[in-house]
Amino acid sequence: MKILVVNCGSSSVKYQLMDMTDESVLAKGNYERIGMEGSFLTHKVNGEKYKYEKDAPTHEDAINFIMEQLTSKEHGVIQSLNEIDAIGHRIVHGGEKFTKSVIVDEEVIKGIEDAITFAPLHNPGHLQGIRACQKELPGKPNVTVFDTAFHQTMPKEHYIYPIPYEYYEKYGVRKYGAHGTSHKYVSRRIAELLNKPVEDLKIINCHLGQGASICAIQNGKCVDTSMGLTPLGGIAMGSRSGDLDPSVVTYIMEKENISPAEMSSILNKKSGLLGMSKISADNRDVLEAANNGDENAKLALKTYCYIIAQYIGKYAVTMNGVDVITFAGGVGERGPDERKEICSYLGFMGVELDLEANKVKAEEKEISKPDTKVKVWIVPTEEELMIARETMDLIK
Repeated sequence: MKILVVNCGSSSVKYQLMDMTDESVLAKGNYERIGMEGSFLTHKVNGEKYKYEKDAPTHEDAINFIMEQLTSKEHGVIQSLNEIDAIGHRIVHGGEKFTKSVIVDEEVIKGIEDAITFAPLHNPGHLQGIRACQKELPGKPNVTVFDTAFHQTMPKEHYIYPIPYEYYEKYGVRKYGAHGTSHKYVSRRIAELLNKPVEDLKIINCHLGQGASICAIQNGKCVDTSMGLTPLGGIAMGSRSGDLDPSVVTYIMEKENISPAEMSSILNKKSGLLGMSKISADNRDVLEAANNGDENAKLALKTYCYIIAQYIGKYAVTMNGVDVITFAGGVGERGPDERKEICSYLGFMGVELDLEANKVKAEEKEISKPDTKVKVWIVPTEEELMIARETMDLIK
């Protein structure tokens, strides 16, 4: 069985074609700058990278060209699109409507449209991708895998906000979380690595990248997570503020005489590491500046790691303990300095990092000392594989 995994952003399409007989990746790529000048596709087969500069005014144009590459004589991996059995789509936000992955029909599309208010940058692109795949691969099942679905197991007292209840009743204002596909994959994988049932573990997964979230996973289910109504909440990120005293927002709006849209842009695109360091939203750039003595960069990284450590401690309270802390995502997998700094706050919990083991990047590995009370692991996430598995399970 061959499954195409599609992840449509506002101006991009990432994809992987997977053979589920052995879960191998036949081809993968990323179409960038869709709807802008300089659109281009990077298509990868067998470790070789091929770049095509081709305008793609719409997601449909991009997906059409991707299909051409998958079947091309030069760098294709299938003879015909008929070899693709199903398409799995990553969906950032499903609201309260979707508690699990589903096969697409018009009701599902309506539900994704209703959740646009919570993910205005992501959900419209997802919908365009679904429509394009329906057109390019008529009759093939499309499956939606929601980042928010894994978090629907949170108890109500963990997701409700302490504001007038009517806003939840009228508008669905509550914590939804994100990165659920990654958190689910890592929790299942670490259970395999520890040779224990996931139901017997208390896991805190740190998905750290440009977007970042922490998740408390007990008995195989999410019991709390850091992102909130939108992917802006929780810990500080590359350019996102994370949680703040709400008065910070209203105070700045009044002082600067700015609109809600302008304030949203500041919190989403100009805050986090970028805002604190005045340098970059990329951890690598900030770390380099800190190593060269830049005080703002040092402060930004210290604050970033401190907030993450606080959330780990918070979720140990949520679960009345923790068995293993996992690091995933670009920074989590490739950031030994950040992992070291975060874990330096957690000695009281029984966390002891093996500094030599921690020097690795993007490697599935235990990085805590032997016989420590709380294990610490790097577990590179495989969101596309998780989407492909759920797609296969549904269409079977």
